[in-house]
Amino acid sequence: MPATRPLHIGITCYPSVGGSGILASALGAELARRGHEVHFISYERPFRLPVGAPRLHFHPVVINDYELFKYPDYTLPLSVKMAEVARDCALDVLHVHYAVPHATAAILARAMSPAGREPRVVTTLHGTDTTLLGRDAGYGPAIRHALMRSDAVTTVSAWLRDETRRLLGVGCPIEVIHNFFEPKKPSRPPAEVRRELGIGDEVMIVHLSNLRPVKRIDLLLESVARVRPRDSFKLVVLAGGDFSPYAEQVQRLGLGDRVIVRPSVFEIEDYLQAADLGLFTSDSESFCLGVVEAMWFGCPSVSTAVGGIPEVVVSGESGMLVETTDAETIARAVEALLRDPERRRALGEAGRRRAAEKFSAAAIVPRYEALYRRVVAEHPAPVLH
Repeated sequence: MPATRPLHIGITCYPSVGGSGILASALGAELARRGHEVHFISYERPFRLPVGAPRLHFHPVVINDYELFKYPDYTLPLSVKMAEVARDCALDVLHVHYAVPHATAAILARAMSPAGREPRVVTTLHGTDTTLLGRDAGYGPAIRHALMRSDAVTTVSAWLRDETRRLLGVGCPIEVIHNFFEPKKPSRPPAEVRRELGIGDEVMIVHLSNLRPVKRIDLLLESVARVRPRDSFKLVVLAGGDFSPYAEQVQRLGLGDRVIVRPSVFEIEDYLQAADLGLFTSDSESFCLGVVEAMWFGCPSVSTAVGGIPEVVVSGESGMLVETTDAETIARAVEALLRDPERRRALGEAGRRRAAEKFSAAAIVPRYEALYRRVVAEHPAPVLH
């Protein structure tokens, strides 16, 4: 296959707010900008997928709620839609993000495709599809089967690659391709954003995530409640989920005037450019895209040193890593940077350089393109007459 021929790529991800869907949407948009035809296949349009962009298509999966089934099934309708789009749009590759149920559906879709016209299957693991579901006896064997039958498997960190091998016992090659972020130009100046948030001279601490339990929002709040002086900061939570379960804790900790929540923010750049410090208190992270998003704007983070985060942040150079999930220790690390704006500036500038070098579209997207071309070249489609 000529190295310059545009590829036809199908992408399936969870469309809700979360790292896997955000990365998949950004990757699809970048691939389309590079001249490839990209087809998203999911039950909803992904949260950050541009509308009306050239060469970027969306194919909805219809899920029927038959009384025959106690629970609606998604895997089979998804696989049928994948096979249909692969046939009608001559897909070279099906790139599925998150193993369950996307990888299984892709393997089935490939089996349903006409002989010699099967799309190659690339599976990217993002975290809990391995670390949580991989431990589950009801899912683990199916995940392992899908990975072993994929034409290529990638993970977003070396830590996740190693966990996948340890938990699932897969012997297939696994390529590490880190996440990336390509920021848009903010739509408002920082001063305007801070005024809207009611932030004056205080340090603006930002946290952005989908608020899943592993993100430890309870620990985030407990940590900032211990920061002194109390009036030196405000915490802005860009929430990709329901923050209401934490409202009682906010009040109990006396943080009602310190915590500001903005749900489902699309223009995250507006807020990140205005922030002074990021804070991430997860129990586990395969990568932590939020840290990279903040780095792009010179905003250093205090983060727990878990999972793949040490691959993102060089502690003491481009951010601060805390080797414990102890709220008091986290609070002391935050306080140290609150008191030292010059240190924050130095860490932020180093983080900005590292993000541009390691976690940009220019650094990461060509690696996916090379992977697609390699798996297609290894299994070329026959010439049809």
